[in-house]
Amino acid sequence: MSTSPKQALYAEFALVAKAMAHPYRLELLEHAAQGAMPVELLAERVGLSVANASQHLRQLRDAGLLTAQRDGKFVRYALADDAVLDAVASIQRVAERRRAEVSRIVADYFDTRDAMEPVSRTELMARSERGSVTVIDMRPREEYAMGHLPGAICVPFDELEARLHEFDPGQEIVAYCRGPWCVLSFEAVAKLRALGFDARRLEAGYPEWRAAGLPVV
Repeated sequence: MSTSPKQALYAEFALVAKAMAHPYRLELLEHAAQGAMPVELLAERVGLSVANASQHLRQLRDAGLLTAQRDGKFVRYALADDAVLDAVASIQRVAERRRAEVSRIVADYFDTRDAMEPVSRTELMARSERGSVTVIDMRPREEYAMGHLPGAICVPFDELEARLHEFDPGQEIVAYCRGPWCVLSFEAVAKLRALGFDARRLEAGYPEWRAAGLPVV
């Protein structure tokens, strides 16, 4: 029996969905969204061996979700395009609405650190132009170097406490990192508030800011 064009399309869609259907692959997509990274760094970020990370990355590449480019002895992986971010965000939205376990995790971990409404991209743009906010990038330095928000200060989370003297206690701090559920910004905001600073998170993270067509450095 021949396959109809519709069935053939759904088979292709299913291949893409299957490639994303693993927690490590979703996390690898989050990291690759920061910029082109070598396998070794991606493996370190998600806590996998290089061999295991390479297998997951190949599946994502074969499904068209990642590109791979050789750079000397390294192979660097990056998102194929911003539509991949949209796909991941759609999965997150459905899970947030329909999975009780997601609500429990958000309430038990994320809301206990920061249940406030995050700062919107539009609001942050306006406040940055007025110079009325300090923006801090919580990602590691190599990710900051690949691209960041204009005026953002690189403050990796493990340096935060030692660099508090750099912040104006009279100015609000807005923290961002890799995406909407990146724990670094939640932890940073909780720590800053506990120390008396006025701090909030940016909605989503650097990849979503870039994908929205907003200026980056």
